Amino acid sequence: MSASPFVIPQPPRPVIAVADAGGFFPVRRIWCVGRNYLDHIRELGNDERAPPFFFAKHADMIEADGAVIPYPPLTRDLHHEVELIVAMKSGGLRIPADTALNHVYGYAVGIDLTRRDLQNAARKQELPWEIAKSFDHAAPCGALQPAAKIGHPSKGRIWLTVNGREAQSGDLAQMIWNVPEIISRLSQQVALDAGDIIMTGTPAGVSALVPGDRIECGCDGVDTLTVTIGRAAV
Repeated sequence: MSASPFVIPQPPRPVIAVADAGGFFPVRRIWCVGRNYLDHIRELGNDERAPPFFFAKHADMIEADGAVIPYPPLTRDLHHEVELIVAMKSGGLRIPADTALNHVYGYAVGIDLTRRDLQNAARKQELPWEIAKSFDHAAPCGALQPAAKIGHPSKGRIWLTVNGREAQSGDLAQMIWNVPEIISRLSQQVALDAGDIIMTGTPAGVSALVPGDRIECGCDGVDTLTVTIGRAAV
């Protein structure tokens, strides 16, 4: 038996469960859309005329339904942001919007966890948002529903509750950029490929979380996701 070509143990591949299929979707990259719901732009006091933009999280930050998320270090202001997730089965550069949905495997609901105090500080200093958005366990994601089963949702309620109380409620139809436009715009700057997922922005109602909070969220016609905020990591 030949020796492994890797000089250290190969890290596990991050995956997302596929609903009712008993299989998994391997995650290559996580892309996120900033400022894609007008009411969220307004609640944070940002420029309504500025177009949405893209940033990334690392694939190994995915957490599954039912996870306990350790409260992250360096922050006292951890926020939830419920989002529709798009999972790509293929891709390319400069994908036309009118063919973009041909590259979509399916959809899920997820949470873009954000260290808001660090984001605000980075914004004031004109620094990247990575410290605020990209940290361990920062991308909880529910099971994927294949587009072959549910179609391509363009409207429907998207919501999040904390300890049973509604915090966020919006509609996919309120997106400034819809899913085909997001895919087309993102593919202008980077080649998309199978395994990429895109978090498509959040409606208003983001708020702070504390250890012990139970978060439930969902999107009509897609699925739900439940996670709990645990004690700070040590």
